[in-house]
Amino acid sequence: MNAVNMFILPLPSASASPDPHSVRGLLQTDSLRMHLQPIVDMAACRIIGHEALVRTPAECTWRTPDTLFAAARREGSVLELEQACMMAALVRRREVPGPGQLFVNLSAAAFVRVLSLMANHVDTALNLDWSGVVIELTEHEHVHDVSAAQEALTFWRGRGGALALDDFGDGRSSLRLWSELRPEYIKIDKYFIHHIHREGHKIKTLRALQQLAETFGSRLIAEGVEEADELMALRDLNIPLVQGYFLGRPDLQPATEIPQAAMDVLQSRQLAVLPEDRPVINRGLTARSLMTIAEALPSTANHKQALDFFAKHPDLHAVALLEEGKPLGLLARHTMEELAIQQPYFRELYGKRPCIRHANTSPLIVDANTPIEQLTSVLVSADQRYLREGFIITEGGRYIGLGTGEQLVRRVTEARIEAARHANPLTFLPGNVPLTLHMERLLENREPFTACYADLNNFKAFNDHYGYWRGDEMIRLQARCLSEACDPRKDFIGHVGGDDFVLLMQSEDWHERVTNAVEKFNTLAQELFDENARKAGGIYAEDRHGIMRFHPMTTVSIGAVRVQPKKFAHAEQVANAAAMAKHHAKQSRLGIYVDDEANPG
Repeated sequence: MNAVNMFILPLPSASASPDPHSVRGLLQTDSLRMHLQPIVDMAACRIIGHEALVRTPAECTWRTPDTLFAAARREGSVLELEQACMMAALVRRREVPGPGQLFVNLSAAAFVRVLSLMANHVDTALNLDWSGVVIELTEHEHVHDVSAAQEALTFWRGRGGALALDDFGDGRSSLRLWSELRPEYIKIDKYFIHHIHREGHKIKTLRALQQLAETFGSRLIAEGVEEADELMALRDLNIPLVQGYFLGRPDLQPATEIPQAAMDVLQSRQLAVLPEDRPVINRGLTARSLMTIAEALPSTANHKQALDFFAKHPDLHAVALLEEGKPLGLLARHTMEELAIQQPYFRELYGKRPCIRHANTSPLIVDANTPIEQLTSVLVSADQRYLREGFIITEGGRYIGLGTGEQLVRRVTEARIEAARHANPLTFLPGNVPLTLHMERLLENREPFTACYADLNNFKAFNDHYGYWRGDEMIRLQARCLSEACDPRKDFIGHVGGDDFVLLMQSEDWHERVTNAVEKFNTLAQELFDENARKAGGIYAEDRHGIMRFHPMTTVSIGAVRVQPKKFAHAEQVANAAAMAKHHAKQSRLGIYVDDEANPG
């Protein structure tokens, strides 16, 4: 009997010889092979482990893992298939040792079953090393018995193993499971990674997951990285670990080196230009929007009443304990469930005793009229129990409902990103805040870039003469020409107000790009003047002092500052230097003025 089948419980068979067209036949003939895909630590630029992925023989009907497991479900042999894959991965690791950890997929049911066999010393008989093995828990929606999973996990970690939640964010994953199992790793579903460099809402999701990972002590792994731009965005978001075809495809042999194309991205000093999300309207939202209307118990309620309450309300995560309508404590469902499991005869011994003794008597209490943005401070408070227990919502000091930590994290994250966006309503380009944030990222990266400040000449006269509608057209033309000069992967453009734009350029050919933009704008801007003005080369209009005089055609001037490493410490210094360069460009009637000697002052 081979090592894999030694570990698997006997499989029922309709005939003495295995059916080559069944999953059980594949298992009995030891036909499955495990390929290994590398997982990369971006900061260290090294492979820290591999995920084991099952592959079938070339002649097999089921060519993909999905079709193989679908067949196993039809045959009723999914658990046996999962165990076989795990053991094959471990045997493969022993035969061809590779760097780092081994990640293996298991459902919760298979995980508990495998741990039961380990407890019976089956693994000792096979002389298998479990240290550094990470179970990727799949099918999170089927984890009904969390206490059994926690018990198995304690045993597993005692053997040197670790836990990852797989495909987190695909709709099946559970924030509660993250909180209760505290996995060492969270694998982000590849949907959120695909084209992340283009889609701002995915950036927002990853930032929210980063906050939770910091709270729960987990490391994030981004799955499905297939493009250089995706990897660069993840690198600049400080996602610690990545996996995908761009970093290495599954192979029989464990990878020992990161592909050169991926290394070029990891070692590049160029910063990704992260996309902005569409506006999320959170202004005016208060804690009331987080509220779930829920019944409460009196503070004198006993444990039996609390247990009966949770049985009657299966959807509630907690219950508030009140005295004359005011909250004195918050009793969590998980607390009662754990006590009932851990202490025999709990109902008989504690049934008539006050349940407030096991409640949180200093819960988070939030007034319903508190603006969402003010709850940001809660996220960084020392007491993080609200993430699991939730919090109480009051009005005028009296209880009106409950809120959950998941709702609070999501809404506060949305509010903070909304407040930081400030897109210009005319051009929809980022405004001052995102511009400043990107400039600070560039300064922290300590790599040279060019800050360009663009402003229109003779625009006020044009706007006064032709009206605001055509004035807006002129500004939109300016935005279009400048945006086209930018490489969206390297260069950032912000609209800081009126006809003022700032470009932060990492493109080496920035001067050529900006020159082309100036020439293109100056040519197209003439079309916004009427024919007589074009023939005359300008218009007669009042100046800033109310004096009628001739104003030449509207053109654009750009002041540029080469920002060298360590010369500028703050974004404000760069902005001031660029504004001064723009002033020189306008005064000297130059299309572009480059200040290589700019002083931060």
